[in-house]
Amino acid sequence: MAATPPRLGPLVRRAVHHGAALWLAGSLLFIVAMIVVQLAWTGSPAYSLRNNYISDLGNTHCGPWPNANSADLCSPWHDVFNGAVIVLGIFVILGAILVRSGFPSRRSASVGLLLTMIAGAGAIGVGVSPENVNGTVHSLASLVAFAVGSLALLVLGFAMFRDTRWDGFRAYTLFSGLLGLVATILFSEGTDLGLGVGGMERLIVAPLLLWLIVAPIHLLRIPQYAPHAIPHGGGG
Repeated sequence: MAATPPRLGPLVRRAVHHGAALWLAGSLLFIVAMIVVQLAWTGSPAYSLRNNYISDLGNTHCGPWPNANSADLCSPWHDVFNGAVIVLGIFVILGAILVRSGFPSRRSASVGLLLTMIAGAGAIGVGVSPENVNGTVHSLASLVAFAVGSLALLVLGFAMFRDTRWDGFRAYTLFSGLLGLVATILFSEGTDLGLGVGGMERLIVAPLLLWLIVAPIHLLRIPQYAPHAIPHGGGG
């Protein structure tokens, strides 16, 4: 039998590393902002990961929300949260432009990255229009960020096929997108699977955020040049 030809080693352009760094920085900044702003919460009752929406952290009003019979919301550092969401959205868009050559030259990759940019625009909309300032725009922007972001991962997962640079990440990317999309559909129908509205919303966001940390780290580990071939079946 003829020997199986070796696959070419990984290769990315410098711009890919820059884009990956933006994705990683934006995601980590947003996570830190959520934690810090939550710790500064002064509303009553205390902020709950189960019962409070993530966007409650960006609510600019102290008092009952969304009506007089609701719990008191008060997030003194709402500007930090809203600013972090906007920065995340900007970094996601810029990162998607820069990492293009890190994906195969096929239409599915272009579509997936375009959807990623649209999701980033949705995140910007979330930060620009807090829930108590313009609820309609905020809800629409959130839906775009959640649903389109999850769909982007599904498309990118298919785009990764036959690209050795993404060995081991195809199934993970597809699973993350599918989980986020299903959770978004259930959330929009009012189903929380016993997790509460806050827990269900985090089930949507977590796969997206985690992917925006894991995938960039993977891209940053790929050298800009790979002068040697690697044996068939090796990692990528």
